[in-house]
Amino acid sequence: PYRAVREAKGLLMAAGGVANSTIATELGVSRSTVLQWRDHFELDGVKWVGKVREGRGRKPVIDKAVIDQMIDDTRNTTPPDATHWSNRTMAGHSRLSRTTVQREWKARGLKPHLQKTFKISNDPKFEDYLNPPDNAIVFSFDEKSQIQALDRTQPSLPMKQGRPGTVTHDYKRNGTTTLFAALDVATGQLIGKCFARHRHEEFLAFLKLIDRQVPKGQEIHIVLDNYATHKHPEVREWLAKHKRFHFHFTPTSSSWLNLVERWFREITTKRIRRDSFASVAVLIEAIEDYVAHNNENPKPFIWTKTADQIIAKVRRGRVALETVRQSRVI
Repeated sequence: PYRAVREAKGLLMAAGGVANSTIATELGVSRSTVLQWRDHFELDGVKWVGKVREGRGRKPVIDKAVIDQMIDDTRNTTPPDATHWSNRTMAGHSRLSRTTVQREWKARGLKPHLQKTFKISNDPKFEDYLNPPDNAIVFSFDEKSQIQALDRTQPSLPMKQGRPGTVTHDYKRNGTTTLFAALDVATGQLIGKCFARHRHEEFLAFLKLIDRQVPKGQEIHIVLDNYATHKHPEVREWLAKHKRFHFHFTPTSSSWLNLVERWFREITTKRIRRDSFASVAVLIEAIEDYVAHNNENPKPFIWTKTADQIIAKVRRGRVALETVRQSRVI
């Protein structure tokens, strides 16, 4: 803070032998203030440099009860004609200035205009997905369906000094493809293949591709969602004949557990979203090129939270949801 910087400068100048009056002039304070700095430093050292002594400083002119009531209204009420408070509406409601409302909201991290989404899994088997198998390969699998081959209606303009690259807002649709992808969670290697359709036939063809690429004798565990295609009778029949394949369906409302979803975001932002594709064949070629480059130097995704931390957060969320439900019933 500026107060601490100014006082520290004054003390350093004093330590260098500069006169008190000179320090006061250069720093824009009174000579008595410089003397107070020196006295406090002799008594307390650097601990209280820049601090306002108790009982000093500007006194609050707004009753704390008024501020507390405004904060409580912000958190627990809404305006009669809106879903949330704005700076202006809360100022009118609480009879405080907009500056005061904004300052108090900021101090408490309150942002009524923002809303985040969440989803907590109620699956009783959520905690069963903790222990990966030993001496086996674990794939995170999913399909990225309906990837569009979009071609801009006019050529894009390159980036130049003072202007970013530009593209037209409209485009031509040249068809779609579906990427089937299995991410090795331990190494970051990816097995991928594009198909025209998204049925159990294509899913079986992809399972056979995995079977050919993984060395014989090695168990294969696949984490995937509950899409009906993955449970088709022909798929179950094939699994019964290929005992080394093991399916692990993600808990309900927990698609974020499937790491290949994170890889899909990478290919979307880095290779697909900003490019133009004159045909589906060109789009597939771009996808295959990205997969090949990924496998040249693969990097696995590492969770920043431990399993215990994730489970603890889910449990807290469930308790909070149950508390809200009970309060609504009452």
